[in-house]
Amino acid sequence: MFFFDPTYLIIMAPALILMMLAQWQVKSAYSRWSQVRNYTNINGVEAARHLIAESGLTDIQIEPARGQLSDHYDPRTKTLRLSAGVANSPSVAAVAIAAHEIGHALQDQHGYTPLKLRAALVPAVNIGSTLGWVFIFLGLLLRSALGTQLAWIGVGLFGLGAIFALATIPVEFNASSRARQLLSDSGLIYHAEERQGVNAVLNAAALTYVAALAAALSQLLYYAFLVMGIGGRRRS
Repeated sequence: MFFFDPTYLIIMAPALILMMLAQWQVKSAYSRWSQVRNYTNINGVEAARHLIAESGLTDIQIEPARGQLSDHYDPRTKTLRLSAGVANSPSVAAVAIAAHEIGHALQDQHGYTPLKLRAALVPAVNIGSTLGWVFIFLGLLLRSALGTQLAWIGVGLFGLGAIFALATIPVEFNASSRARQLLSDSGLIYHAEERQGVNAVLNAAALTYVAALAAALSQLLYYAFLVMGIGGRRRS
C-alpha cells in the first residue's frame, strides 16, 4: 500500500480480524496448557528424543531456539529447534509442540510432496515480495499500457506469496495429524485431558495458517483492484 486507502482497510479487515483471533487463540491455548503437567512428566526435549527414537529418525539434532513459540524444524540441517518454554517444560503444550515439529521431520524423511513444494517456493516468494512492490509502483507512476502490464506482473509476483500460504496449509495440518498419532502410539499421551490439551494447542496453531492464507489472498485482491483502477483510468 503506497498511500492511505480506505479500500485497503475494507478488503483486509476480515483477514486482519481473523489473524488477531488466531493469535489470541494460540496465546490462550499455550498459556493454559503450558501450566498443565503431562502424566508422563517429560519435557519437550525428552519427548522429542523419545519420538525420534520411536519413529526411526536418524541424524536429527536438537538445539535451543530463541524467543517464545519459535519452535521449528530445519530440513536443511536436520535440526529441531525448541524454545526454552517447550524444551524445559513437562507440560501438555510442550509435548504437543515438540511432536508437531517431529511431524515435520517425518515429512522430510518420507519426501512429503507438499513440504518439498513449499521449500521450492521459498526463493521465488522472497524475490516476489521484493520485486512485486517495484513493478506495481512503476505501474502507478507510468499510467500507460506498459505501466499496466508492469503492475500486473507485480500482482503476479505477490501471488506467489498466496501460493506459498496455500501450500503451507497441508504441510502444517499433516504435521499436526502425525503429531497426534505419534503421541498416541508412543504412549506419551493417553489421558483424556491430555488429548484435549494437545488438540487445543494444535488446532489453535492451525488457525494461524488459515489466517495467513486469508491475509495473503486479501492483499492480492487489493492489489488486483488497484491495478484494474490504473487500467480503467488510462482507458478513460
